[in-house]
This record gives sequence, structure tokens and C-alpha cells, in this order.
Amino acid sequence: MEEGKKTVMEWRPAVNPWLIAATVMLPTFMEILDTTIVSVALPHIAGNLSATTDEATWALTSYLVANAIILPATGWFARYFGRSRFLIYCIVIFTVSSFACGVAESLGMLIAARVIQGAGGGALQPISQAILLESFPPEKRGMAMAAFGIGVVVAPILGPTLGGWLTDQYSWRWAFYINIPLGILAVFMTRAFVQDPPYIKAAKPGRIDSIGFGLMAISLATLQIVLDKGQTDDWFSAPWVRWFVAISAVTLIFFIVNELRTKEPVVNLRVLKNRNFAMGTVLITFVGVCLYSAITLIPIYLQSLMGYTAMLSGLTLSPRGAGALVTMPVVGFLMGAVDFRKVVGTGFLLLAISLWQFGEINLQITMWDIIWPNILMGVGLSMIFVPLSAVAMGMLPREEMGNASGIFNLMRNIGGSAGISAVTTILERRAQVHQSNMVSHLSPGNPSFQIQSHGLQQTFGHYFPSTEALRKADGTIYNELVRQSTLWAFIDNFRLLAALSLLCAGTALLMKRVKPKTPPSPGK
Repeated sequence: MEEGKKTVMEWRPAVNPWLIAATVMLPTFMEILDTTIVSVALPHIAGNLSATTDEATWALTSYLVANAIILPATGWFARYFGRSRFLIYCIVIFTVSSFACGVAESLGMLIAARVIQGAGGGALQPISQAILLESFPPEKRGMAMAAFGIGVVVAPILGPTLGGWLTDQYSWRWAFYINIPLGILAVFMTRAFVQDPPYIKAAKPGRIDSIGFGLMAISLATLQIVLDKGQTDDWFSAPWVRWFVAISAVTLIFFIVNELRTKEPVVNLRVLKNRNFAMGTVLITFVGVCLYSAITLIPIYLQSLMGYTAMLSGLTLSPRGAGALVTMPVVGFLMGAVDFRKVVGTGFLLLAISLWQFGEINLQITMWDIIWPNILMGVGLSMIFVPLSAVAMGMLPREEMGNASGIFNLMRNIGGSAGISAVTTILERRAQVHQSNMVSHLSPGNPSFQIQSHGLQQTFGHYFPSTEALRKADGTIYNELVRQSTLWAFIDNFRLLAALSLLCAGTALLMKRVKPKTPPSPGK
């Protein structure tokens, strides 16, 4: 028995670990790049597929839900197929479905392809990280994760700009086609360099909790359909919404009961007994809400109201990744010297400030008015992600880390998906409210309205007959009414997200303190 343990401990890959690091970084980079590219292309997707911008966001939410569903089962699939083989399968699924997204001729076909793509992409990050950590000796794992982290941060920097350039120069479809050469290269590199350690080859997968997995999938899928389509059918006034909410609630209850009674559940909910992990899971859910909501709203605002091209809006968003990249080394130092909770709380505070600055937007802002809050958001997010993971999981036993990490990422994705659906609904509803409030000022008895209308009629009167000039003047005023009401709806969303982030800043301080783990001295 001792000899078997020693073999596992002394296992080393046959190739240079840095080749393996480059290999596993590629699919992770591809998956993160895809998310940021697609967000910039949303207005073009909506226009090309005859959909509203609200409907186009389903391309994001469907991906996140499928991604979230597959995450908890990643460990079982890795044991069943072998980790390197499962990674190849996921890359192939992700790449082929990317091609299907690119050739989609309808929104329904795109959403179906995105669901498959999300299922393939869900395991890429956790499997890549596991392979990376086991390929390096313990003393070099910190350096390896730092290099991996740089790759993860660079993708959001390149993604918006690359996505915008591809969309403007070619088509939004190239936001998906770009994954094909990357996926082919990742498959060849994985086959050439990645090996499974002996314990993975000898592992017995056991039985998967198929009942729990099925209940979770049904609950999440029905909930997401309600969040995505409920707005168009006026929520609970539609019978199908009431049925789907009931199905989601009932399957969720059965899922919780099943997971607490099953010996090997697909999601071990007992880990939530740990106060830090439970609070950390709530906080990472709200991080998902704020992050994914912001990266969805900002490109829509820039392209629909400010007239930015896709590439220009991408250039405006990229500094967020740069802010995170510059701050990461500082966060690494702070984690060794400062209470983790204070770092997380400060990160949420900076996130709240950046979102509130977005809530000060108008129709005359400059590009820098978007860039600076984006940089600040990147700084805040870099101070949240790693320290929050450390606080949430710092008091858990090692054998519960894998399950806890799955729950953590699952809830981040669910938060992101729910957040996107919520802000797009709020955007549409609040725009209607503001429009009805503003339209009362557009009456013949309002002197300002009379002056504006008369000026426009005179301007158009130089080129058109009087009746046509009047119609065009009214149309111009109405278009401005829509722009102003939509602007205020964006402001409402950003301020709501800022308030949520501020609430999280205070909540982070209620977690138990986790002391930074220092390595033992050579004599011990």
C-alpha cells in the first residue's frame, strides 16, 4: 500500500511540464475568449437573425446554463473516460459546436448549438487546472498557476477587440469560426503532451448520481427558460410560465432531498454547512450577476445608443482585462500580508464604484468615460476572485475541495445567467416606464416642445413639403424620446448592480478569518 502511494507521489509526466502548461492553457483561453467575443457581437447577431437584442442574449444565457449543469459531473466523467481523453472530447465538442454556431440561420439553431458548446466548454477550465497542478512538483505549482492566470486574464483583453474587429470586417459568425483552428491545435497538443497519472488510469468511476444530475438539469433548464422568455409573455399571466416555475421548484426540492440522502451525490450539499463556504458561494453568485450583466449591457449601450462600431466598443471594454492583469501581482502580495476578507471587501467596493460610474452615463460621454470605470472594474474583480476562493474554501478539508470548487463555479454561472436575463428584462420594462413619464412633456402646451418641433419643421421644410416636414419632425422627436428613456433604463440597471456590489462588500467582512498558509521552515 505504501509503495502504491509512493508511486503516485513520485509520478512525473514524460514531457516538459511547461509544454503541458501551454497545452492546457489553450482550451481554457479559447473558452474564455469565446465568452468575451460573443458579448460584443450581440447587436449584430440580433440584427442578422431577425431577433431583438433581448432575445439575442439567450445565446449567452443558454451557454452559461449548459456550462453550469456539466460542471458538477466533471470529476466523474474524467474518471470514466480518463482525464486526457475527456479533455479531448470536450475540445472536439466545443470546436464542432462553434462551427454549428457560425452557420446558424436562425436564433433557435444558434441557441441549440450554444447549449452543446456550453456542455463541451464546462469541463475545460477545471480539467485543465487539475492536469496543470499534477504536472508540476509542489514547489513550482505557484509559478505554473501564475502563468495559467496570465493566460486567463489575457483572453478578456483580446476578446472584445478581436470580436469587434472580426464582426466589423467580416461577420459575427467569425466570432465562432475563430475557435476552429484553436480547437484543432489544442486537440493535437493534448494528444501529444498530456498523460494521465497512474491513479487516474486505475480509478474506478463508480456510479454517477443520474437522478440528482437529471433533477438539477431539469430545474436549471426550466428556470432559465422562464427568465429568458417570461418577459415576452408577461410573466405569470402566461400558463406555461406558472407550470415551468412549478416544475423548477419541485425538481429543486427533490434534488436537494436526493443529494442529502445519496451516498455519492453529484453535488455534495453538505459542504454548505461550513459558514465561510456558504457565504462565499452566495457572494460568487452575485459576482456572476454583476460581471456578466455588465459585460452584456455595456456593448449594447455603446452600439445601440452611442453608435459605436463593434470593434470600437471592444477596444473600450478591453482595458478591464488590463486592469486585472496589472493588479494580480499586488493581490498576490496582499494575500500573504493582509486579511483576505479585507481584500475581498475592497474588491467589491471598487466594483460598486465602477458600476456607479457607469450609472452616470449620458448621450454625450467620451470613450474615456467608459474606459476608466472598466479599468477600475478589472482591478476590483482581481481583488475578488482568488481571495474569495481562499476565504470560502480555506477551512474545508482537502478531500472536499473538488466538490466545493464545482459548486463554486456552478453558482457563478447560474448567477451570470440569471443576471443577464434580469437586466435585459429590467432594461425593457424601465424603458417603457421612463418613456410614459417623459411623453407627458411632449404636448402642444409645452413651450419647449413647441420651440423644438417648430425648429425641426423649419429645417426639414427646406427639403420636403410641409406635411412631410411635420411627420419627420415628429419622428425625430420620438426617436430622441426612445433614446432618452432607454438611457435611463441603462442607468437604473447599473445603479442597481452598484447597490448589490456594495451590499456584498459588507457581507464579505462577516466571514470567518482565514490566515494565510505559510510554508514550513526547512527544519520542520
